[in-house]
Amino acid sequence: MKTSSVGMMMAAALLTLGSMGCSHLPGKPGFRPETLRPDQQLGFALLYKSNCSGCHGDNGLNGAALPLDNPVYLGWAGREHLIQIVANGVPQSAMLAFGRSGGGLLTDEQVEHIVDGMITHWGKPDVLNNANPPAYTAASEGDAAQGKAAFQTYCARCHGADGKGTSPGVQPGDAIGSIVDPTYLALITDQGLRDIAVSGMPGEGMPDWRGDATGKSMTDQDVTDIVAWLASQRIQFPGQPFSKSRQ
Repeated sequence: MKTSSVGMMMAAALLTLGSMGCSHLPGKPGFRPETLRPDQQLGFALLYKSNCSGCHGDNGLNGAALPLDNPVYLGWAGREHLIQIVANGVPQSAMLAFGRSGGGLLTDEQVEHIVDGMITHWGKPDVLNNANPPAYTAASEGDAAQGKAAFQTYCARCHGADGKGTSPGVQPGDAIGSIVDPTYLALITDQGLRDIAVSGMPGEGMPDWRGDATGKSMTDQDVTDIVAWLASQRIQFPGQPFSKSRQ
């Protein structure tokens, strides 16, 4: 190949690269959307999936923890309580603190986006209209003896007379697992029991405090006493104990 031809080809190549611009040189990244830092992410779907879905389920249901796709619970707990729970966690439970104020990684704005997203997606503004629900937190420790009687009235139809899910009074197909199982009671706080008693369990057929077959709503004291009776069923060392030969 003649020297002049080689020179012409090199000149053409340089002109081509020049027309493409420096941003398209081989090995140089092209234009792409800016990647946000983790503390700049504000989308509800991403924040919920990254921080909440593992315990509460992909859509707020069918997780190991309390259902969040529950308008009654969201309306009853209220935005401020929910923000405190997400930010600071729940002591003596598996609910960790996600906000920086409680030692987590989320900013205050991100915590608010999670809570507001739950309310927007799963809440109903009028769900508690004309209702008089029990208080969110108990005002007293409750009376376990009275709670046992209240349990018979409001809960035994499905949970059994002794809370073990089986009883002559339980209708076929209505019985469920034991609610006094030591492992279950060890994993749930008194407030968690109260949450379920008041707001029910969507998708599990459990009504809220108003929906019992008796047609009579539970009072604040009823709920407090029932939780006290359930809490009295806890044992000191739940789980399978080691045999004496292994101690």
